[in-house]
Amino acid sequence: MLQKINETAAYLRSRMTTQPRVGIILGTGLGNLATRITDRMEIPYGEIPNFPISTVEGHSGKLIFGKLGDVDILAMQGRFHFYEGYEMKQVTFPVRVMKAIGIDTLFVSNASGGVNPDYEIGDLMIITDHINLFPEHPLRGKNYNELGPRFPEMSAAYDHKLIEQAKEIAAKNNIRVVEGVYVGTQGPTFETPAEYHYFRAIGGDAVGMSTVPEVIVARHAGMRVFGMSIITDLGVPGKIVEVSHEEVQEIGNRAQPLMTLIMTELIKKTN
Repeated sequence: MLQKINETAAYLRSRMTTQPRVGIILGTGLGNLATRITDRMEIPYGEIPNFPISTVEGHSGKLIFGKLGDVDILAMQGRFHFYEGYEMKQVTFPVRVMKAIGIDTLFVSNASGGVNPDYEIGDLMIITDHINLFPEHPLRGKNYNELGPRFPEMSAAYDHKLIEQAKEIAAKNNIRVVEGVYVGTQGPTFETPAEYHYFRAIGGDAVGMSTVPEVIVARHAGMRVFGMSIITDLGVPGKIVEVSHEEVQEIGNRAQPLMTLIMTELIKKTN
């Protein structure tokens, strides 16, 4: 794994003209942020040594180097999911590469189902913590001390300062945000009513099929993390309806401008 990380990092460094310290995984809700990146240079995943290829509808597959405001960034347009059949080390490989080329702060977004009865469809949820229910852990197996400690500390997986700054940006722009715990599951099925009830009972506010593995690996590598979810459906008694991937995408698209504004302003503060 170390050899693959180094090979991929060396390839990217040979193409890079900037030295970004901010990485962004453009999940649901952040697709339009890519259009705000200036001085851009794009590399399709298929050209990058050792990179998997995204297979999910609505997820592009390329790395974008450029600027948001005055901040040099690297954006990952199209993430990899465990349910696609990838191993966890493949799902999280891009985060390892980000760290190897100098990224120290990671921003992530996703679509999720709300299980908190106070939530509404279209809400933006700032992730304050997560519960890992994936059947495979991204750090299982041999630990490489060069990448991080054997038993990484996770009491502040999501950076408290970034959370407070995001709340201030939202308030300043009259954007409703909620805060909550994200439950990460394997997928690819949407949840049953009984599962929604279970996720709420164990302390979850929203549930989704991504993010947690990437965040674990980012924290293992010592990176700061900020995450945000768009609540695209509700698993609350009396509000549960059939949902499709297309409907999730549509709701995500409607909420994009608000999430993009918060994330863009927050990223500018990292400079």
